[in-house]
Amino acid sequence: MARYFTLKELIASNTAAARNLDNTPGFEEVAHLQELVDKILDPLRAAWGKPIIVTSGYRCPRLNTIVGGVPGSAHLRGYAADLIPSNVKIDDFIKFAQDWAIKNHIKFDQIIEERDVRGNHWLHIGMYNNSGQQRGQIKQLMK
Repeated sequence: MARYFTLKELIASNTAAARNLDNTPGFEEVAHLQELVDKILDPLRAAWGKPIIVTSGYRCPRLNTIVGGVPGSAHLRGYAADLIPSNVKIDDFIKFAQDWAIKNHIKFDQIIEERDVRGNHWLHIGMYNNSGQQRGQIKQLMK
């Protein structure tokens, strides 16, 4: 798919596997994932200089519901990925990604620092919203 990320890792889901869900994207979603990788994920990984793990990329509608995703999630269209760094503090990675996007005038819809009640912490990057906008929002969210 690209230099650092594969289609397989962008559609992989432990939840889908455990529930025997088919999380295979259509052609349009694959094209969106490719655009996300080309314009945001690969350049971010190159700038970061260390491995980045995709914890969630494309989600079929059923999977999105099961994991508590919002109904209009960019994950449904292949325009979002949740990321964590490999062997580095998540806070350092999040700050780097936010600063990198601003400094390099990267077009995106949302960069969200997310945490859940179980203590998980990750970075969500969405390229477009449902209206095709790139609002450039940087937020924090507790689930």
